[in-house]
Amino acid sequence: MTILLAACATPMPHKDDPLEGFNRKIYAFNDLADRAVIRPVAVGYRKITNATARRLISNFFSNIEEPITIANDVLQANLPEAFRATSRFAINTTIGVIGFFDPASELGIHASDTDFGVTLAKWGVPDGPYLVLPLYGSTSVRDIWRLPVDTYFDPIWYFTDVNHFQFHAQYLAQASYLVTLRSAGIDAEGLLEGAFDPYVFYRDAYWQHRLFKIYRGEPPLEAIQALQGTNELEDADKLLEEQQKYEKQQEQKKNDKPDRG
Repeated sequence: MTILLAACATPMPHKDDPLEGFNRKIYAFNDLADRAVIRPVAVGYRKITNATARRLISNFFSNIEEPITIANDVLQANLPEAFRATSRFAINTTIGVIGFFDPASELGIHASDTDFGVTLAKWGVPDGPYLVLPLYGSTSVRDIWRLPVDTYFDPIWYFTDVNHFQFHAQYLAQASYLVTLRSAGIDAEGLLEGAFDPYVFYRDAYWQHRLFKIYRGEPPLEAIQALQGTNELEDADKLLEEQQKYEKQQEQKKNDKPDRG
């Protein structure tokens, strides 16, 4: 009953962006930092590793972050999922050699991660405005609280906090995890090609991702409609108009380039 009440209390998402001016500036900064430093490091990582090695490393980090999911499943009063996540962690840490392998999935115990932002949503806390943070990216006024709270359950942050190695080597684990995440995102970069406004693309993708995460992949129809907006035809016409405007701008840029032939 508690779980059902929590689910019913989950607020509907929205599409407004009152902080858009600030967000776009931070987005531009993050994009510049990514192109100059972060992405080249991730590309270099992919060059010195193969797909198998990257999968094993990704498995390790996914497993070591499992306590965050376990803790938040408990906070959400979702004890069945907490037991599932605990089982995955125990199996993959032991039989899976500290998480490099994923025997839990082969046994039908599949991953379903969650965080403190989802926990707040489950207890009815509204998401608040969309927010872009420097070097972090998309979040919301509600979801930003997962940063300090989930840290208490994160073994990587705990390792960094209690150890003090020469040349700050304790941060290597955290840096490696971030590089792994950025490397995985390279495969999806093709989705941005043709997007008339990458900022809007990232913003809408974030809201969709959070919606599906809150409802564990099965959001109700009314939640999807609330996210999409009520006037779907008007939204579609506006999107088409913006896309055509973008394509004209791109074509004009091509025509303005001097002919070097």
